[in-house]
Amino acid sequence: MEPTSTGHGGIEYEKVDQSYFEHRQLKRGAAGWVLLVGLGIAYVISGDYAGWNFGLEQGGWGGLMIASLLMALMYTCMCFALAELATIAPTAGGGYGFARRAFGPWGGFLTGTAILIEYAIAPAAIAVFIGGYVKSLFELDISQWVISASFFGVFLGIHIYGAGEALRLIFAITALAVIALVVWIVAMAPFFDSSKWFDIAVNPEATGASPFLPFGYLGIWAAIPFAMWFFLAIEGVPLAAEESTDPKRDLPRGLIGGIFVLLAFCALIMIFGPGGVGSEALKTNTNPLVAALEHPATYGGPTWVSKFVNFVGLAGLIASFFSIIYAYSRLVFAMSRAGYLPRGLSLTNARQSPWVALIVPGIVGFLLSLTEQGDQLILMAVFGATISYILMMASHIKLRFAEPNLPRPYATPGGVLTSGIALVLASIALVAVFLTDKTMDLFGLHISVAALSAIAYAILVAYFAFYSRHHLVAAAPGEEEPV
Repeated sequence: MEPTSTGHGGIEYEKVDQSYFEHRQLKRGAAGWVLLVGLGIAYVISGDYAGWNFGLEQGGWGGLMIASLLMALMYTCMCFALAELATIAPTAGGGYGFARRAFGPWGGFLTGTAILIEYAIAPAAIAVFIGGYVKSLFELDISQWVISASFFGVFLGIHIYGAGEALRLIFAITALAVIALVVWIVAMAPFFDSSKWFDIAVNPEATGASPFLPFGYLGIWAAIPFAMWFFLAIEGVPLAAEESTDPKRDLPRGLIGGIFVLLAFCALIMIFGPGGVGSEALKTNTNPLVAALEHPATYGGPTWVSKFVNFVGLAGLIASFFSIIYAYSRLVFAMSRAGYLPRGLSLTNARQSPWVALIVPGIVGFLLSLTEQGDQLILMAVFGATISYILMMASHIKLRFAEPNLPRPYATPGGVLTSGIALVLASIALVAVFLTDKTMDLFGLHISVAALSAIAYAILVAYFAFYSRHHLVAAAPGEEEPV
C-alpha cells in the first residue's frame, strides 16, 4: 500500500481494497430510539446502585449535593450539545468522530483515547461492585477473580453473538433495574428525616466547615468525581450511530430521554438514601442501597424488599457493565477501522459483531477488577471522561463558528453557551480528579491514580505520534473529508 500525505500534522493515509471494509461491517437497524434511551440509562444506572456514595466521604451530604447539581448541569448541557454533534457525524466512533471533524486526526485521536480510558476502566469498577452485591446477596465467600471471570466471560460472549440480541437484553435488564430503584425509593420514603443528612462529623480545620459541609468548601470539589457516577457514560449513546434505524432522529432522542430519567433518579437517591439512614452509614459501603434498607434505622435486617432490591439491583450493575462493554467495542472498532488503533481490532464475525474489539479491552478490564479498588477505578474512568468532555464541547464550539452553515438536523438549545457551560464544568471536574487523587495498589505497586491514568494516556498518544498517524485508512467513515 502506498501512503499519501495530507500535509496536515504529518498525517499519512493508505488506500485499502473493498474487502477491508467488507470484513468490518456493523448491523444497521439494530436499535431504534426507544432502545437508545434504554441504552443511555443502562450505561449509567449502576452509578445509582454503588459508587456515588463515596462522595459522602469526600464532601458530606452538602458537598455531594452541590457537586451533583453542578454535574447534573454539565451532563444536561453536554447531552444537548452531543445531540447536535451526533446528527452531523453519525459514526460508530461517537466523540472521536466529532473531534475528528472539528480538529482533524490529532483531535480525533486525543478524544477517542480519552473515551477509551473511561470505557475500558468503568466495567472494571462495576465488576468490583457486582462482587459486593453477589457476596451480599448469596452470602458467599467467593474470590473477585471468579466473579469477574464469570461476568466478563458470559457478557462478552453475548455481545460476540450479535448486537441486536445484546441491545434487547440490555433493555430488559435495565427495565428491571429501574423497577428495583422505584421499589427502593418507596420503601425508604417512610424513614426520611432531613436531619440525618448531616450526621458526618465536622472537620474543624477545613475552611468553611459546617454540618452541611463537614469537610469545607474543598469537599464540594473532592466529591465531583463521585457525583459524576450518577451520569457517567450517558455520552456513549452516539456510539450506536451505525446500528441505529435513523441516527439523525434517534440519537438526540436517546441522549435527551436518557438524561432526564437519570436526573430524576439522582435527586431521589440523594434525598432518600442519606435521609433514611444518615450519610455516615453509607459513605464507604459497596452495596449502599441494600445497606440502607437493612440498617437499624429502617427495617433492621434482611427483608423481602431488601432481598428484592439486592437481587434485581444486581441487574442495574449488570446493565451498565453489559452496555459499556458494547460502547467500548464500538469505539475501538471505529478507531481501528480508520487506522488509529491496530487494524486487527476492527475485524467483525459472520454476525457483524466486532469480536476482537470486545475481547482485548475486556481482558484489560478483567485484570483491573482484580484490584478490588472500586473508588480508585472510578477516578481513573473520570480522568478519561473529563478530558473527552472538554474536547467534545470544544468541537461543538469550533464547528458552530467554523461551519455555521453545516446542516444540523438537531440544533442545541442555547448554542455555544450551552456547550461552553459544559466545557467549563468539565475542566473543573478534571482538576477534581487530581484533588481527590488516591494511591492505588496495582498488583503490589503503589501508584497515584491520576499518574497511572496519565501514563496510560501518554502511551496511547505516543503510539499515534510515532506510528498510526502514518498509517491511517483512506476512505474510512469519518476520514472522507480531511480537515
